[in-house]
Amino acid sequence: MAHLSDYDTRKQYFAIVKKTRRLSPEGSEEVRELVLEVKDPEFACEIDQSFGVLVKSNDDFGNTDHLRLYSVADLPKRTKNHTTITMLVKRCSYVDAFSGELYDGIVSNYLCDRKAGDKITITGPYELPFKIPEDRSANLILIGMGTGIAPFRAFIKHIYNNIEDWTGRILLFYGAKTGLELLYQNEKDDDLTNYYSEDTFKAIHAYSPRPLWNDTVVLDQSIEERAEEIVDMLSVLNTHIYVAGHAKVKEGLDKAFSEIMGSEEKWQTRKAELIAGKKWVELVY
Repeated sequence: MAHLSDYDTRKQYFAIVKKTRRLSPEGSEEVRELVLEVKDPEFACEIDQSFGVLVKSNDDFGNTDHLRLYSVADLPKRTKNHTTITMLVKRCSYVDAFSGELYDGIVSNYLCDRKAGDKITITGPYELPFKIPEDRSANLILIGMGTGIAPFRAFIKHIYNNIEDWTGRILLFYGAKTGLELLYQNEKDDDLTNYYSEDTFKAIHAYSPRPLWNDTVVLDQSIEERAEEIVDMLSVLNTHIYVAGHAKVKEGLDKAFSEIMGSEEKWQTRKAELIAGKKWVELVY
């Protein structure tokens, strides 16, 4: 797995914030959608790529730039002179392992505080670990939580808007504490429901059983409830499983798939085949 220090950031561009809006409801973790415009013909970013945001800030190790990577959350719009990209960012904080003090995440808070017209520095683009299969009959099982919806939203929009001969099935498992926190699939922003009419697309939502208690979202239970369909998809070789979002999204997945497959041994064998064929891919943080 590549570390942030491994990325070449020498190519840098100015991006103008064209629009910023809060997607998550007040009282929950703040998630914002930013639309950026890059007025440089050399910059281009596709749906299967990420880009970096650089923020000036000195730390104890002598670093002057903080880098964070973000997937595009919509279809990039490119003209001769500029590119427009959309990103999702959650305002983050962390507890220092040594001091126990709470600190704001540098890049996430910087981005959440930007206003329309502000300039930010970006770099890249960089390849995402997963791709849209060239095989138009391939099946996709997409598993995400929170801002992990970003690359999947772009994938789904591209497949159903730009690929005319796509016949593979797509199952999107998406977790959130409450219905309003399902980004792009709630009462105010129902972008992904536009594709519910597609015969090959299904979106399955998973919520926390007690959101006010900060319980874990039960993605594994939602997956087990679709056991028959998933087993059928896994019976063919051209099925891909992509996992994105916070590392917690992985909790319980092996257990859930072992239940579906009938035993842990059967699942580990099938998972090894998926990994070897680059059909099981994780993008977690």
